[in-house]
Amino acid sequence: MLVAAAVCPPTPLVVLAMPDLRSACHTAIAALRDARPDVLIAVGGAESTRTYDGGAAGSLRPWGVDRTIGGGEPVLPLSLTVARLLMSGDHAPDPHLIAGGDHAPDACRSVAFDASAEECRALGEKLGKSGERVALLVMVDGSACLGSGAPGRHDEEAGPYNEAIGEALAAGDPGVLAALDPARADRLWVGGRAALQVLAGAAGAGRYDGRLLMSCAPYGVGYFAGLWTT
Repeated sequence: MLVAAAVCPPTPLVVLAMPDLRSACHTAIAALRDARPDVLIAVGGAESTRTYDGGAAGSLRPWGVDRTIGGGEPVLPLSLTVARLLMSGDHAPDPHLIAGGDHAPDACRSVAFDASAEECRALGEKLGKSGERVALLVMVDGSACLGSGAPGRHDEEAGPYNEAIGEALAAGDPGVLAALDPARADRLWVGGRAALQVLAGAAGAGRYDGRLLMSCAPYGVGYFAGLWTT
């Protein structure tokens, strides 16, 4: 069963800058470990749904930053690379290789950005049953249409939609996340929709104490740091 979940943004900015948001993410991740899970799984959006070893390597080099986590050939998508870097607790701005000794998850799981709500729910249910006590680190972002300088075209619906996600995280309410409409989320450039619905699937009908540790929208993109515990 799901005993704890942390929500953090999949942007490299949380590793390279934005110390307040990074600190909030570290608080949430520490709470996952304090929950003493049997299994801790990192979940994030990607082009395809796939399972990776917890110690799989990822790199920010495709995004112009010489930062790598783990040993071997980098295979992780951006969201899971950022998850691994956050879990390592090492965020010095100078380029270096982090290999071995980091606090890796037990597994990493990507979910396709365009996965249906039903597919996300089924994946979440499966992950929620992967141990007696399961914790998830869920990498999500909100709408990228929150301002004139946003990556997506500014949309007046984006603000209320983004706030609804934040309120659901604060309330520990999986029902709101499960009900997110994929088509509307896609129109509002909500890149974390699929991962949020995996979280909803893992949570099921459970009751959670939710905390929204931080919510911000630099560059017109919604970022959250949140925590669910039982």
